[in-house]
Amino acid sequence: MGEVITLLFRSRRFIIGAALFTLVLAFGVIGPRVTSKDPFLMAGGLFDPPSEGSMLGTDNLGRDVFTQLMYGTGTSLLIGFVAGIVATVIGVAIGTLAGFKGGVIDELLMGVTNILITIPSIVVLILLSVAVKGRSATTMGVIIGVTAWPWTARAVRAQTSSLKTREHVDLARISGYSTVELIVKEIMPYMFSYIFMAFILQFSGGITNEATLSMLGLGPYQTVSLGVMLHWALLWESVRTGAWWAFIPPVLFLAVTSFSLMLINAGMDEVFNPRLRKS
Repeated sequence: MGEVITLLFRSRRFIIGAALFTLVLAFGVIGPRVTSKDPFLMAGGLFDPPSEGSMLGTDNLGRDVFTQLMYGTGTSLLIGFVAGIVATVIGVAIGTLAGFKGGVIDELLMGVTNILITIPSIVVLILLSVAVKGRSATTMGVIIGVTAWPWTARAVRAQTSSLKTREHVDLARISGYSTVELIVKEIMPYMFSYIFMAFILQFSGGITNEATLSMLGLGPYQTVSLGVMLHWALLWESVRTGAWWAFIPPVLFLAVTSFSLMLINAGMDEVFNPRLRKS
């Protein structure tokens, strides 16, 4: 484990990605807890430009953009995290079971997975978001997660199919291990790095999907997120009126968050993929 950590911190991509993500995480998680400002209270007039009292100006309702950015970043991170957990758990469970069991179970599970992959996920997301009343941040994360698992399932299934033929699995099977024990003790530990990388991708995708849904007016209720900020900025035509402070900050934070997660994933790939590992 120590060797893996050492290799990770030798990766420039991982270090830069982790540093950027730590800054975003601190801003979105710690920021709202240390500020005394309410993101929903008026701090000025309609689209007031940045000033000493409002670092990033105000939005279409006179609310402080900087404060909204802090709370919105935290909400988007929460939605992405929940979506990543849900999608990864479902994908790993289905992929591992299909790859380990094979036969009819494999064909059935992968058949369902392949069908779901052919359906545009955004269509399913819109339908589910419309159907759910009182969308909280957590609920949105679950909705996104239950539509995003198929790609993870396919990838994990391929890994499991390869691992189940290894010598250590055969020895454990001969020793009398049950199916659950074989999967938990002899298969899963060898896929941990791969599963974590899949979670990082699902995390990033969850944040992006939330922004897409929110810009369509299907974001979380009674809260603010980066996507909700963009929704109001577009609805009130801040781009046309030149109120750049209403839309550039949330776009920038979405880009930096996604970029940092992609760098973390690329850095991990350098370490865990023998073909990319540097000597």
